[in-house]
Amino acid sequence: MTTALDAAPGYRPHRTLPLRVEAVRQLRRRRTLVVAALLVALPFVVAAAFAVGGEPGGDQESTLLDTATVSGANFAATCLFLATGFLLVVPVALFCGDTIAAEANWSSLRYLLAAPVPRARLLTAKLAVALLFSAAAMAVLPLVALGVGSVAYGWGPLVLPTGGSLGAGDAAARLAVAVGYVFVSQLITAAAAFWLSTVTDAPLGAVGGAIGLTIVGSILDAITALGSWREFLPAHWQFAWADALQPDPEWGGMIRGSAVSVAFALVLFALAYRGFRTKDIVS
Repeated sequence: MTTALDAAPGYRPHRTLPLRVEAVRQLRRRRTLVVAALLVALPFVVAAAFAVGGEPGGDQESTLLDTATVSGANFAATCLFLATGFLLVVPVALFCGDTIAAEANWSSLRYLLAAPVPRARLLTAKLAVALLFSAAAMAVLPLVALGVGSVAYGWGPLVLPTGGSLGAGDAAARLAVAVGYVFVSQLITAAAAFWLSTVTDAPLGAVGGAIGLTIVGSILDAITALGSWREFLPAHWQFAWADALQPDPEWGGMIRGSAVSVAFALVLFALAYRGFRTKDIVS
């Protein structure tokens, strides 16, 4: 059925709320600049900690942290390891949880829909930009760490804690795979934050809820009594990217972790679209 709106001259639903416009709006927000500053600052803080406390290492079995000061590639891998558990969760939850809820909190959501922007188009544009910014956050940290580490410790091969090393080119490719996996593993956090953003008008509630669910998942994964049930938790596979930093990379853990994260994410994204389609917008 053709509505009067569809028949309006020049109206094209797929051209409403262009991604470029939404991206510029989000880029100018203070929280985006704060997140970027924190991610850029972390490698400098870690390097300063090593400078003050001395080089890592000990009598115990060697770990990735023990090789942090060997080269810039090692320092980048170490910063990624330090940030995977929680720090990289925050920008994902923030960018995705602050999408719809922020507009509702500002009482601008109904005006966007009256523009008129179709609801599915609004969600898609918001989600696409949020995921783009989340991916950028994942990339900024290791890139800055690689630069800081190369200046502080020199450019060289990635020395593996288990023995051996990877050349600069091979190390860069493996680190890119690791960053890509971290992004995929965080899709569950992105989906949870996005879904919560469509059901609440409080941005902090959506962001905090997603972070809280991530923390609960990590706690459950630490309960060894759950046995093989932990394999259904995305948190169980969050450090599987370390398998790529081996002389012969192991892909099994990353494949299983990606499958779990994507499966949960698709369900939550579907719930967000389904619920928002019929939601009564009053703000």
